[in-house]
Amino acid sequence: MSHTTLQNALRRAGFSTFALVVALGLGFAAPQAVAQTKQVIRISTPAVPDDWHAKMWTVFKENLEKSAPGQFDVQIHLNAALFKQGTEPAAMARGNLEMSAISAQDISKLVPEFSIFTAGYIIRDVEHQQKVFNGPVGEEVFKPVVQKLEVTPLATAYLGTRQVMLREVKDVKTPADLKGVKLRMPASKEWLFLGEALGATPMPLAYGEVYLALQTGTIDGQDNPLPSVRAAKFYEVSKTIVMTSHLVDAVFVAISSKFFNALKPEQQQKVRLAAEAAARYNNANRVKDEAELVDFFKAQGLKVVTPDVAAFRKTVQEKYMKSDIAKTWPKGLLERINAVR
Repeated sequence: MSHTTLQNALRRAGFSTFALVVALGLGFAAPQAVAQTKQVIRISTPAVPDDWHAKMWTVFKENLEKSAPGQFDVQIHLNAALFKQGTEPAAMARGNLEMSAISAQDISKLVPEFSIFTAGYIIRDVEHQQKVFNGPVGEEVFKPVVQKLEVTPLATAYLGTRQVMLREVKDVKTPADLKGVKLRMPASKEWLFLGEALGATPMPLAYGEVYLALQTGTIDGQDNPLPSVRAAKFYEVSKTIVMTSHLVDAVFVAISSKFFNALKPEQQQKVRLAAEAAARYNNANRVKDEAELVDFFKAQGLKVVTPDVAAFRKTVQEKYMKSDIAKTWPKGLLERINAVR
């Protein structure tokens, strides 16, 4: 029914001019007004659809729709379609993006003290990771993130635990057993330092070149989380996995502080709870995947070695503490992280 037809019908029915105005206002203006009250939350992630880091955003959206129906319009952009990986923090600070998951490497560019979480053997496992970031230490280290990046971390999502993989059979128990091993690492001074701290000879090499380098013997090994190893099929050109667990990595579900601070307190709480639910979903599924992959690699004929992780941790942490990297770390922070149980 057109606006004019409805107007004539209401007049024939005896509606006053005032009632007519109210009726027409309710009929035509209300839906538009309701639509305008929805808060748009744009999410940008480089994750591909099958990645748990992509699926967790759907969990976030579903939880928020249940707890705050009609209040938010959550728009998920995968495959770095909205913003390139690494540019999200700046976009959130500018107000051009509401949410993303940012890495410790992203944060440490503007908050140097956060580089402690890019170092080896700082976080022991997923349980330790969650206790650190959800406790007093997390509250402390996130304060400068909010101040300097203008983003607010809401939850910690597990990214994966890096293990060492070698092209030959080798029984590795301590860092001394990696002496002379040409270990591929990403090409940055921080990554190369980690390779050296592990006891190996680090070699910078692009990720796309690793398979052929392992196949030809240009390198003796590489380090990555087990899901990445399976996806890249590095197990086809390797014979040993050393469960060093030297870097338990995370990304932080974060929101633009400008956007977050403009929300009502009850909305902030609902957004935070939805983010925490999304992170828990991701974490549980990633841990399950990693546990199952050990058996998968064994079935492929690889030898899985469990080294003296305590010896690796002691050696690596000592090397970091004597390095320039550790000079930016707040005094006593490493000890407080180690003390979290």
